[in-house]
Amino acid sequence: MHFFQHQSLTLLLCRLALAFSWIYQGAVPKIVCQSQGEIDLLGHVIPVYTWICQAVVFIGAGEIIFGILLLVAVWRWVFWVNTAMLTSLLFFVLLFEPSMFTLPFNPLTLNLSLIALSLIAIIEIKKEIAV
Repeated sequence: MHFFQHQSLTLLLCRLALAFSWIYQGAVPKIVCQSQGEIDLLGHVIPVYTWICQAVVFIGAGEIIFGILLLVAVWRWVFWVNTAMLTSLLFFVLLFEPSMFTLPFNPLTLNLSLIALSLIAIIEIKKEIAV
């Protein structure tokens, strides 16, 4: 926990929120429950159902690992990658399932909020480097 003592509370909260979001989104709708929505989204690019299910689990594991990385990374580029991935996911959903943007807690509101947290984290890391 010594690592977290040298960070601003703002950066720590950004890390926790981002890590929780990626870990939860990787674990619950992809690995534990295999959400039909996740399967439907990948169905647009993967033709075989069993491959889709395997890909969903693989992506979920990657999201969990990325969430852990966001929690402990000392590099700003990790948060830039997060921003790029969230933006890419927005465009993917917009292209293949635009109706999702009308749902409560939709990809637009979630991803823009997470992008904002990433940008705040980048600013905070930059401040800490400057000190």
